[in-house]
Amino acid sequence: MADSKRDYYEVLGLDKSASADDIKKAYRTLAKKYHPDMNPGDKEAEIRFKEVGEAYEVLSDPDKKARYDQYGFAGVDPNMGAGAGGYGGYGGGGFSADFGDLGDIFSSIFGGGMGGSSRSSRNGPIQGETLQEQITISFEEAVFGCKKEISYNRIEKCPTCGGSGAAKGSTVETCKACGGSGQVRFSQRTMLGMMQSTRPCDSCHGTGKIIKTPCAYCNGKGYVRIKKTLEINIEPGIEDGTPIAIRGYGNDGRNGGAAGDLVVYVRVMPHKFFERDGDDIYFNFPISFAEAALGADVDVPTLVEGQTEKYHIPEGTQTGTTFCIKNRGVKHFRGRGYGNLYFKVNVETPTGLNETQKQKLREFAEACGPTNSGKKRGFMKWKK
Repeated sequence: MADSKRDYYEVLGLDKSASADDIKKAYRTLAKKYHPDMNPGDKEAEIRFKEVGEAYEVLSDPDKKARYDQYGFAGVDPNMGAGAGGYGGYGGGGFSADFGDLGDIFSSIFGGGMGGSSRSSRNGPIQGETLQEQITISFEEAVFGCKKEISYNRIEKCPTCGGSGAAKGSTVETCKACGGSGQVRFSQRTMLGMMQSTRPCDSCHGTGKIIKTPCAYCNGKGYVRIKKTLEINIEPGIEDGTPIAIRGYGNDGRNGGAAGDLVVYVRVMPHKFFERDGDDIYFNFPISFAEAALGADVDVPTLVEGQTEKYHIPEGTQTGTTFCIKNRGVKHFRGRGYGNLYFKVNVETPTGLNETQKQKLREFAEACGPTNSGKKRGFMKWKK
């Protein structure tokens, strides 16, 4: 039987009562853990990274989450039909039943004992494969959002024959060897005696159809690989590793099946000065000794290039002190509000002083007298 997906809540290590913040926090932790840059060459980590991204893509969207909570995978998979036979997500993904596979098993042993389900699964609608691509954007593009073009290869129905595989003016015939079922019966000896079984028809290769005059454009395959260019809208606040699902832009389906999806994973390049933690921004900000000692109004850089925020550094500020400017961080992805901007001041010790400046500092030191620093007094007492 086909492997079943893991429940999205299980993938993120959460239960159904998890809040939006819990989901986002779990995603960030796991995305960092399994990110390809952190696990070069590790195929298992790559699979987990995509699995985490898929789970977050659904659970971070309120509408998709509601459908998933009610119907499981059937609520978010257009090929399954929510609430109408979508067993893949029964009870949140804990049970998966594929009656097509089950029919194959019974058919191979008992010669079609499941009422022809094997035949219908082979010739019935098949959804196209989901494609995965990666796009790289700058730190600023992730913060403010942008539009990006992506080029990728997808499989589409042949524009000449419309997917039939037959040349214009010719017809597709039903295979006489299998009667269009795509399968033929044969007998085999088993421990239970002679049993009827089935295998794909050699004449039509399991398709149930015979093409006498193939389409010259697709060589009778009915499908061609093309290069597709697509503009993607990237919303403000997107994080590194976030997947963007574009419905219906994967490979075309077969036998009338829906097209698969295109999932684009976003790679965000680091910034030269700023660091991001969730929706908050952190950076180091240098100030002079005089500004730290006397206090000063300084212009703090923000995420918007060329724009600064006026901030008062209080008198006696020590190096390493962190200040916060509220709501000047990153916009909440798919939500309202903003994170905060945090900057840690580093008091710069002046270098390359001329003699006049040195003399002024000596006079300053003499005027201060013995240090009044509590830390230094404690250190000197310990030293004794």
